[in-house]
Amino acid sequence: MQQEIFVTGAGIVSALGTDKRETLAALRSRRSGVGMLRYLHTSHTEFPVGEVKMTNEEMMCRLHIPETETTTRTSLMGMLAVREAVEQARLQETRDLRIALVSGTTVGGMDKSEQYYLDFLANDTRNAYIATHDCGACTEMIADYFGLFSMVDTISTACSSAANALMLGSMLIRDGRADIAVAGGSECITKFHLNGFNTLMILDRAPCRPFDAARAGLNLGEGAAYVVLESERTYRLRHVDPLCRFSGCANACDAYHQTATSPEGEGAFRAMTMALRAAQLKPEDIDYINAHGTGTQDNDLSEGIAIQRVFGNDIPSVSSTKAFTGHTTSAAGGVEAVISLLALAHNFIPVNLHFSTPMAELRFTPATDEKTAKPLRHILSNSFGFGGNDTSLILSKI
Repeated sequence: MQQEIFVTGAGIVSALGTDKRETLAALRSRRSGVGMLRYLHTSHTEFPVGEVKMTNEEMMCRLHIPETETTTRTSLMGMLAVREAVEQARLQETRDLRIALVSGTTVGGMDKSEQYYLDFLANDTRNAYIATHDCGACTEMIADYFGLFSMVDTISTACSSAANALMLGSMLIRDGRADIAVAGGSECITKFHLNGFNTLMILDRAPCRPFDAARAGLNLGEGAAYVVLESERTYRLRHVDPLCRFSGCANACDAYHQTATSPEGEGAFRAMTMALRAAQLKPEDIDYINAHGTGTQDNDLSEGIAIQRVFGNDIPSVSSTKAFTGHTTSAAGGVEAVISLLALAHNFIPVNLHFSTPMAELRFTPATDEKTAKPLRHILSNSFGFGGNDTSLILSKI
């Protein structure tokens, strides 16, 4: 029998707030964090984004990091989210257990390298930031801040990165390579980020409308979220209470296209089907799907078709929370796992903001009325990345 994995701590930083309490309040009051650009210095101010409402300096102050220390926005957001998760799980009190940090990111420290690129060419005053550019450096900075981790790993699979980090964290525990895993992801908005998605012509100049017939693209977001994963043996040994069960996960890659999703949703279909099998659940056991739901033409149609293939005519409540947070790209799997955890704990379904017109191709419409929520037992959360790298996670009430 496969060893069960539990969540004992969670932390989140996003456009909705800097902890779980603020995030929950925003979700319950239907308050989106998406707005006009404020912190990223770019000429493309026409695109709404979901920015974390803090400067780097404010985050450093909150973390008690000296102003002279070399940091990046991705690592700072990660530190804040990991700290909340670690404190809830009481990991600071843990001794003699192997704790892994698995973090997903793709942008990494690009915010600083693009900011100081001309300095790199002209002089040596900002060379310290060269070493912070790659994805692994951000994970190392987070790990160094806490000094808790015996193993550190970085996942970079675009928008499924953080979900894959959770999947790897659970595998490390089941394989006996770690006793506890802190897993999730962090990603900041950069010019490269914004310009890249703009080049793909998938940014909406208005608030995004996932699963709406008039959807016109996504809103970029940023943030970080992590959960503490461990077995029943370790949480009982440490005398902490589990928040939920991490009951299933799966990854599938359909390799259909570098950026586009397959029309039949093959990768999404396989990921959801295998996650259900891993959790030993049937489709009818799922009470809510936190969809990838980016608001782009291709994703929402492809994911919607895949959901219909898996669930037939008995489709559970579905919503995308990206209209709340923006698309946090590599952090999305962590951000939406923590949002799903909050929904599970408080028995509510986050609404699908800005929805008005059903898609003719789909047999379902997303949830728009929180009052229709029923007690939740199992939540499936989807995160789909470029190249068809698709991951589904299932969280279950204990």
